[in-house]
Amino acid sequence: MPTLPSWLTEPLWDQFTALLPHRDEFDPTHPLGCHRRRIADRIVFDKLLQVLRFGCSYEGIADSTCSATTIRDRRDEWIRRGLRPAASDRPGRLRPHRRSAAARHRRRWRHHTKAPRRRRGRGPSPVDRRKQGMKRSVLVEGYGIPLGRVLAGANGTTPPLRPTLDRLDALGPLPDDITVHLDAGYDSGKDPRHAGERGLHGEIAHKGEKAPIQATRRWHVERTNAWHNSFNRLQRCYERREIVVDAFFDLADTIVTLRSLIRQAWTTHRWNARPARRP
Repeated sequence: MPTLPSWLTEPLWDQFTALLPHRDEFDPTHPLGCHRRRIADRIVFDKLLQVLRFGCSYEGIADSTCSATTIRDRRDEWIRRGLRPAASDRPGRLRPHRRSAAARHRRRWRHHTKAPRRRRGRGPSPVDRRKQGMKRSVLVEGYGIPLGRVLAGANGTTPPLRPTLDRLDALGPLPDDITVHLDAGYDSGKDPRHAGERGLHGEIAHKGEKAPIQATRRWHVERTNAWHNSFNRLQRCYERREIVVDAFFDLADTIVTLRSLIRQAWTTHRWNARPARRP
């Protein structure tokens, strides 16, 4: 069973390999010139895609071509170098006048370690019953392409709207009129003011009320959450470090964005690796 179709993995690899530095197959500094061959980056990249897609352990995906230690070491090396494929050069260019945000409290998201950011001293939530794990607040544009996210401990009670909206600062110049559609998870006294402080017009679904925006604009972010959950590594994550979870999210966002762009271009463009059917 292929991890991803070739029409998606090949352009994804082309984008990622452009960021990689040149490395010789053999170590040129070895005194005898007989150092063991270096595992190809493409093999490790395919292994990481399998970990992301199927949620398997590194030991479970390792074989004679690549060990689990090599996968972890190469993953950490790429993270230290900041080699994360960009989801889009300008993610908001498609429908920049609409933004959506949603807080997802994933009860199925369990970690064997402490929840991220619990070290700040925030007490356990009586609502969440001291549960371990993470919840995420996702920011997407009008088509559902992810623009940013904030990961927080599952023992918190307040959705992190302010840091989620701060992700807009990294997108460059924005249109003057932006409407932010929020789900009922942000229905509190402080959250609407956060959008107003940025000059954004907010439409929020109130708790206990069936808002009309639930059937039109806000559902795009729910679809993006479903896309994220299709990657089993994100749905049930056992990574111990938050920076590694962020790296897997960046890779998943790149796949989601690339697949969406290929789907839009399928009816207007032709290329050699164009899929036979519309994605």
